[in-house]
Amino acid sequence: MQIEGGAEGVIVGGTTGEGHLMSWDEHIMLIGHTVNCFGTRIKVIGNTGSNSTGEAVHATEQGFAVGMHAALHINPYYGKTSTEGMIAHFKAVLPMGPTIIYNAPSRTGQDIPPPVIEALSSHPNIAGVKECVGHERVKCYTDKGISVWSGNDDECHDSRWKYGAIGVISVTSNLVPGIMHSFMHEGENATLNEKLLPLIKWLFCEPNPIPLDTALAQLGVARPVLRLPYKALPLEKRVEFVRIVDAIGREHFIGNREARVLDDEDFVSICR
Repeated sequence: MQIEGGAEGVIVGGTTGEGHLMSWDEHIMLIGHTVNCFGTRIKVIGNTGSNSTGEAVHATEQGFAVGMHAALHINPYYGKTSTEGMIAHFKAVLPMGPTIIYNAPSRTGQDIPPPVIEALSSHPNIAGVKECVGHERVKCYTDKGISVWSGNDDECHDSRWKYGAIGVISVTSNLVPGIMHSFMHEGENATLNEKLLPLIKWLFCEPNPIPLDTALAQLGVARPVLRLPYKALPLEKRVEFVRIVDAIGREHFIGNREARVLDDEDFVSICR
């Protein structure tokens, strides 16, 4: 459905895919499975980043061994490190293949400052940056010829058309890939941006991927199963999602079933 909607790549095992709740065996299996099924039709980017450089190196080796086209790498989180440590961390994984560096300080607790990206930008395997800090940071890199994907769905329209981003690595595109493709490729469209904002706001009413997992279940395209510590959104938010689908138009969303409000007992939580 993503391919038919015009998505150019898929991140496997990212935050949205609950990758941080998987074992590395599950992670690599899922990357390999995606490559095997869809690797000739869409770019497969494996999230093989870690706060441990050793783990990131090992996972990235395995990811490229099973055929992924590129790696997505977060900076070391929780324990954090110095600027020099960040540069050394990324330099350890860059030789293996094309790499997108992912800056999401709200999740990692530490910004990747421009000097880090600039120090790495001449490496032949740097594909670009997924940047969540905002428009000015996007412009800082695009002015230097560094490719940037917006990491903020609510800002991605303006990042693309006013600040030079080449696209978006998006949560919303999991639901409306066709709209997001036109959003990024068919020119500035303030009206469409306004129309999408209620959906984007809903998708971030709780930490990602809680709302998305709830939405996919209510559209009938994924089973209503969430790994703990994630729990489905409350009933009022589930009702709100169906209203948003009706307002935008069911035909724009993935899946063939009507959007429906699931009951609390429909959702399953697993911890093992």
